[in-house]
Amino acid sequence: MTHPLDHALSIADLRELARRALPRFVFEFIDGGAEDEITLAANRAAFERVALVPRVLNDVSAPDLSASILGIRSNAPLLIAPMGSCTLARPGADLSIAKAAAARGIPYVQSTMSTTALETIARNVDGRLWFQLYTLKDRDFMRKLIGRVRGADFEALVVTVDLAVGGKRERDLRNGIAIPLKPRLSHVLDALRHPSWTMRYARHGSPQFENVRDLDPGEGAGLTIAHKVGTMLDAAFSFDDLARLRDQWGRRIVVKGVQHPADAARLASLGIDALWISNHGGRQLDGAQSSLESLHAVRRALGSGAELIIDSGVRRGVDIVKAVALGAQAAAIGRPALFGAAVGGDEGALRAVDILLDEAKRAMVLCGTPNVDAIRASDVIARSRPIAFET
Repeated sequence: MTHPLDHALSIADLRELARRALPRFVFEFIDGGAEDEITLAANRAAFERVALVPRVLNDVSAPDLSASILGIRSNAPLLIAPMGSCTLARPGADLSIAKAAAARGIPYVQSTMSTTALETIARNVDGRLWFQLYTLKDRDFMRKLIGRVRGADFEALVVTVDLAVGGKRERDLRNGIAIPLKPRLSHVLDALRHPSWTMRYARHGSPQFENVRDLDPGEGAGLTIAHKVGTMLDAAFSFDDLARLRDQWGRRIVVKGVQHPADAARLASLGIDALWISNHGGRQLDGAQSSLESLHAVRRALGSGAELIIDSGVRRGVDIVKAVALGAQAAAIGRPALFGAAVGGDEGALRAVDILLDEAKRAMVLCGTPNVDAIRASDVIARSRPIAFET
């Protein structure tokens, strides 16, 4: 008997399988964005508007997708972006995704709001592990959390700076998504139509924010996930605070959520190891420009020196090639990996990564570029096709 994964040829296929497998309120939490979801759509549209102009008669017989990320060789210019509440989709989803990243030699970034403890990930995954940190109001708790991350020997700290308040995700507000989940009648009726998910949920129980269990949720108790997270965040966190945090951490540090060139320039002057261009997958400020547009603007402002990572909108391997050609050191994915894990656990997460890696290598070869450095050096981005930014 074949598994549905056997017929999944694209991330779109995995998304459709996840839509069928999950209760609507869970799928919409993963798939949705803020307010009218304009930025969510813009992220995808920006990649679709970029055209490639292949080069020919180059030797591409031994394609090499490997790339340097934070000074360490990775098997591809790809990493897994931080995602919270993954085990709402499937128990063990965080581990499945982290193991898939390790198996394919790419970094995995764990979220502060993960529903798996960071120590559990560190014990069970032999790969490049980074930890994403929200800027929390409780500075003492944040210092202790950083100590846990250091004790678990995570390679890098990714500080998210675009979340001074939780985004207004109207699908989640209507669906009443919260951690721990407070079941409504609509949840129960929806869950009954998805018996596999329901049995797993009943067996494992409601997920918890394992990395912040000891943090008093205060007014956030019982709110939607986005609003609950918002109650924990320090809206006064500044560049000076970031500099102190950098010194406290003492290892590689990445700043995530950068969109404006002026902010990027100031962060680069602080000695940040990499800037992560992101609009939070369209889940925060609706109306923000696409991450690809921001990447282009930041790269033009900073020149070739700064290391830039991009997320938001990557759904095909060719998108990775486009991002690299426009100045990214690497691209990051979130939803695609979770769609895979939701459908097939370890196998599904690996399937998502493999689809993208296969497509990226194929696109690289078809562009006439034998390796990632050649993508950066070759003029493979069309100059005549209308796109979302000036070139």
